[in-house]
Amino acid sequence: MILNHISILNFKNLEQVELDFSKNINCIIGHNGMGKTNILDAIYYLSFCKSFFNSIDSQNIKHDREFVVVQGFYSTDSGDPEVIYCGLKRKLKKQFKRNKKEYERLSDHIGFIPLIMVSPSDSILISGGSDERRRFMDLVISQYDKGYLEALMKYNKALTQRNMLLKADNMPDGDVMDILEDVMSQTGKVIFEKREKFISEFIPVFQEIYSTISQNKEKVSLEYESHAKLSDLSLLLKESREKDRIMGFSLKGIHKDDLIMELGDFPIKREGSQGQNKTYLIALKLAQFDFLKRTGSNTVPILLLDDIFDKLDATRVEQIVRLVSGDKFGQIFITDTNRDHLDKILSNNDDEYKIFFVEDGNINEITRG
Repeated sequence: MILNHISILNFKNLEQVELDFSKNINCIIGHNGMGKTNILDAIYYLSFCKSFFNSIDSQNIKHDREFVVVQGFYSTDSGDPEVIYCGLKRKLKKQFKRNKKEYERLSDHIGFIPLIMVSPSDSILISGGSDERRRFMDLVISQYDKGYLEALMKYNKALTQRNMLLKADNMPDGDVMDILEDVMSQTGKVIFEKREKFISEFIPVFQEIYSTISQNKEKVSLEYESHAKLSDLSLLLKESREKDRIMGFSLKGIHKDDLIMELGDFPIKREGSQGQNKTYLIALKLAQFDFLKRTGSNTVPILLLDDIFDKLDATRVEQIVRLVSGDKFGQIFITDTNRDHLDKILSNNDDEYKIFFVEDGNINEITRG
């Protein structure tokens, strides 16, 4: 999938933007806070129906405006045109349309335009709670497996209802709890099996990419942890019901799954330097791209690289440049404050490219002379 043109009105600090993109590499430079990342976030919005950085839609509307519109004009791998429209007014439901036809459910759009975003905010995958690492798995699997997304939505709905009953003053109805736990165990099994399969195939690709960037200086590991590995989910939920009632929420289930991230034999959260942590995160995301490319709908994902070179030594920067300059990637969008990094990428790539300069939300293409 190629994004040929984007039209933006009132998205964050971007008041009115019309940009034509290269089908290969698009470099966006400028100082911090000028709007570089907002361009990538608008592209991300068109794939996932939400912002990468802010889940509250109204907060993505420019402060003094009442609405936001983002439109993307794409070409499929076979050359067919596709137009994706997103419109949102304050206090109203957002609209998402494909070729002027509105989606009945936003979830139907997920996966149509596969995309991977690499950003400094990914550091929360290491420093944050298990919910961030589950979201990492969910984001990639749901882009190629609609059954996974359906199971996840059903599980989360049943989990919310069960937690409401656990918090209630009155003792929960046993029959209702049985029904909810049955839904959670059935959908939870589907989610667990798909996550386990994904991680088992993902790990070797991730380790290979990390080794390439670090030039084999460190070893990393990734392990999937789940209650579903220990016992049948239905039995776990029933056994935990009394304790859950005391706590007011569900202690067991696949909503507690986690990924154990290690550098050598120790948690990277505790042992990793800034450069090692960033290398770990970039390797995770590039492996995510590789997996999605191989497993998805034969559509090469769009790759967004937001300020990824900071905190990395020159050797690691060089290895990443070599990776993303290879022919395995399709359309790439890169932001950076340092023109030197981008010049290195472009010098290693004979494909067409464009460079844009951003200042205070205004964007201009730099003419190549």
